[in-house]
Amino acid sequence: TCPLFQGIPSEGISWMSHGDYMAQVPSGFSLTAHTKMCPNAAIADVQRGFYGVQYHPEVNHTEYGMEMIRNFLYSVCHANGDWTMHDFCQSAIAAIRKKVGSGKVLLALSGGVDSSVAAALLAEAVGNQLTCVFVDHGLLRLHEGDEVEAAFSKWNLHFRRVNAETRFLGKLAGVEEPEQKRKIVGEEFIRVFEEEAKKIGAVDFLAQGTIYPDVIESGTGEAATIKSHHNVGGLPDHMKLSLIEPLRELFKDEVRQVAKELGLPDTIVWRQPFPGPGLAIRVLGEVTRERLDILRAADSIVQEELRNSGWYRKVWQGFAVLLPLRTVGVMGDGRTYEHVIALRIVDSVDAMTADWSRLPTDLIAKISGRIINEVNGVNRVVYDVSSKPPSTIEWE
Repeated sequence: TCPLFQGIPSEGISWMSHGDYMAQVPSGFSLTAHTKMCPNAAIADVQRGFYGVQYHPEVNHTEYGMEMIRNFLYSVCHANGDWTMHDFCQSAIAAIRKKVGSGKVLLALSGGVDSSVAAALLAEAVGNQLTCVFVDHGLLRLHEGDEVEAAFSKWNLHFRRVNAETRFLGKLAGVEEPEQKRKIVGEEFIRVFEEEAKKIGAVDFLAQGTIYPDVIESGTGEAATIKSHHNVGGLPDHMKLSLIEPLRELFKDEVRQVAKELGLPDTIVWRQPFPGPGLAIRVLGEVTRERLDILRAADSIVQEELRNSGWYRKVWQGFAVLLPLRTVGVMGDGRTYEHVIALRIVDSVDAMTADWSRLPTDLIAKISGRIINEVNGVNRVVYDVSSKPPSTIEWE
């Protein structure tokens, strides 16, 4: 009956960890919620306005989480709730103008929603003081490099496409450990930007589309490193550029709201997340051109069928993963020993938690059938039914 649960049913599903629990309610607090496995799932000191919960009210899969947060903000803290994404845009643009002044900005543009929104904010703030560099590292999806270039060709931006496939694949040759892959790609990105900055001339700032889940997963303070993101951790001391990250405190769903506010097209607004290291972390094991080509062909089928079926906008993310193993199969009258593709399709709101998507079985069958029949070197397709946590959305 405490204010946190006002207007909420007495029972509901909440996502939480039962690895640890509070054995005793502290003095001054009362017990306000429990589960069958956890004796003290929520406590409150109503007089002082202190509330503690073990579960995660902020995640999409907690049934009444938003109502709990709303109660806390408005009933307990008496917040007004008059802040909007329009306010964010105006304050972000003003902050960028103040920081940049007459300086020049170099932006890492991937074509994804994060870097595109960062580019739009910067373009609104400083116009032609911005140069967008698109690094084609050879780890993109099928035809993606050409699509990104075409999408930004009509914008009033300085656009530079750098073809660095040979360079990146050379650095990744023989590397199988995922964290090492991520660090190699991140470090090489920095090198590319240094070189491009010299070609452009005097550049004062490096802009990135870093968002809050990137920061959290890369480890902050005493937090564990789940997986490193190449755009987190600042710049090396020898790189004489200041960093601008206008989206650093936003979650992905908020970034999409900013994209709408700025009038970006739906092709950008609803583009599914794509990792900075690209297909390097979806080709499990060693990254080679041959393995990348197999994955690209399989992933293009996944993207096409999700769009054709209307599921692309319904799921958070859907993609193919090439596993580092082969299985025995049969084609016609002959034995095959070929690659395995895993399908990873998930539902989420902010990427902090996710659950596997319950696609119709006939759609899964169609995707599987097309991959096996159309992609040379693949004879098996599996479907990932793991949630985050304990798994992550990406396999590496």
